[in-house]
Amino acid sequence: MTKSDRLSQFLSGFIFPSTNFINNLAFVGIAIVGGIINRPATMIVFFIFLNLFSRPFQQIGQIFNVIQSVVASGERIYEILDSKEETPDVTHEEKTEEDIIGEYIFDNVAFSYTKDKPLIEDLNLKVSPGDSVAIVGPTGAGKTTIVNLIMRFYDINSGSIKLDNVDLRNYKRSTVRGVVGMVLQDTWLFKGSIRDNITYGNPNASEDEIIAACKEAHIYHFIETLPGGLDYQLNEEGNNISQGQKQLLTIARAILSKPKVMILDEATSSVDTRTEQAIQDAMDKIMEGRTSFIIAHRLSTIKNAKLILVMKKGHIVEKGNHEELLKLNGFYADLYNSQFLGTNN
Repeated sequence: MTKSDRLSQFLSGFIFPSTNFINNLAFVGIAIVGGIINRPATMIVFFIFLNLFSRPFQQIGQIFNVIQSVVASGERIYEILDSKEETPDVTHEEKTEEDIIGEYIFDNVAFSYTKDKPLIEDLNLKVSPGDSVAIVGPTGAGKTTIVNLIMRFYDINSGSIKLDNVDLRNYKRSTVRGVVGMVLQDTWLFKGSIRDNITYGNPNASEDEIIAACKEAHIYHFIETLPGGLDYQLNEEGNNISQGQKQLLTIARAILSKPKVMILDEATSSVDTRTEQAIQDAMDKIMEGRTSFIIAHRLSTIKNAKLILVMKKGHIVEKGNHEELLKLNGFYADLYNSQFLGTNN
């Protein structure tokens, strides 16, 4: 793939100057010979013939460049087409979404996206139903990867992840994902009414349930100010409302879906302080009585979490609540001090 792309760029840079150089030499030769024999009319005819003769060669160069680009792109396309599909569901568990309470056990979990680059190794963790678990650490530490494993977007290399004491691989993927509500840093809204966006996860919700979810998410007052209220039409990706309002709508959607497990991934990273407080209040409501996983760089949003996991290079290097981790005066304390005290060790 890389070789084809390089060859395409090399030929593109080589063919056009070469044909132009040869063409210019021919023009110079015709001009010299035409001057010697003193026949301007013949010289003009040869100029026209040369132009007609060289044009197809220039077009062949352009076509060859396009063919090489197609070859490079085709390799990428066939690489995706030839990649392995998800392993089929092998269901040994009859539990439904209603039966799940939200207990997770990570037992010696190891995972890597590529075989030669280990990411998570020997991860052990128990999360009881209703616990709020915050995951912090530098970029590339494996925080979002844990979310991917909980949702079973990827299967682990070794060890096991158990949901209610049953291996995730023994559930249907639809069951594993159906019990989880997600509020991500990127807000996914589509063109349509606010009502349609909020009820996406629960199309049968009543009007009272929709209004209650909006009030819990601190967005109902804003919706009332819009023309049409819940029927106000969002444009493509919801760009006619602010980022904070989009985030609150996604929280209302998550509340309305009534998940057993909540995942909050950098939900306040791109909003102002005042909107962050409103989103934080809404997230506190949505986490009540639910197993929650919170990924955050702003440590102010996770101070009340029951358990904070500090990850570094795929390993949990510290865990405890906010006060316990500050007393350790370790990696978490360094992160906290760098954010709030302006120091960096």
